[in-house]
Amino acid sequence: MKPVKTFVAALALVGTMAGPAMADLADILSAGVVKIAVPESFPPFGALGADGEYEGYDVDVAKLIAEDLGVELELVPVTSDQRIPFLETDRVDLVIATMGANPERAKSIWFSSAYAPFFSGAFAAGDKPIAGVADLAGMKVGLTGGTLEDLELTKVAPDSTEIIRFGDNAATQAAFISGQVDVLVSGNTLAAAISENNPDLSIETKFIIKESPAFIGVKQGNFDLLQWTNVFILHKKLGGELDGFSQKWLGQSLPPLPTF
Repeated sequence: MKPVKTFVAALALVGTMAGPAMADLADILSAGVVKIAVPESFPPFGALGADGEYEGYDVDVAKLIAEDLGVELELVPVTSDQRIPFLETDRVDLVIATMGANPERAKSIWFSSAYAPFFSGAFAAGDKPIAGVADLAGMKVGLTGGTLEDLELTKVAPDSTEIIRFGDNAATQAAFISGQVDVLVSGNTLAAAISENNPDLSIETKFIIKESPAFIGVKQGNFDLLQWTNVFILHKKLGGELDGFSQKWLGQSLPPLPTF
């Protein structure tokens, strides 16, 4: 009997050393609630609305996930620095907060397929014949100095492009709205905000400078939840729901997004 007692004692010791149980898919369905981290203040992906409720692209995705799971939704607003720690410590089951995937982050958490576009691009009125960087020749282009957009465009813009650098996004936005520049080069979130507040400008995405799509974060080990999330994303791409969210919050059709 001694070997059995030793084995039981070892199992008990392992149990005491183990951390909190991970909330994989079966646990979420059993609990009847899914806890999802969304941006605390990063419109149009997530922010507090005028009615005191959180709204945005990521919030809509979170609501649709809870609906498809058939469980209640608990939204957990987070800052950028809180996204991975909240997932690792089981304060949330999923992170839907415009998070890019990279090798460093992948050491700590798992990533789904991409669910949302996030990129730097060139934006202008629909009547501007711009299909690529070569078409910026002779045009006035406004951007925020020292940004990724500044660095990337400076490498490839034709010599005759007049790049006008502003001190911050607010100044860049004001210059584009007032017509001081022909083309806005920025992140798609700034362009979306301008489009929403100034529908008469008829802003279009002319071309993309750098892609940085958003992925859903899943805790390492929650394989069933990761698989379900990937099927969810595929289903909502094919069904048009994600395209609808992109049109609603970003003012553009959903572009092709990478998968794993």
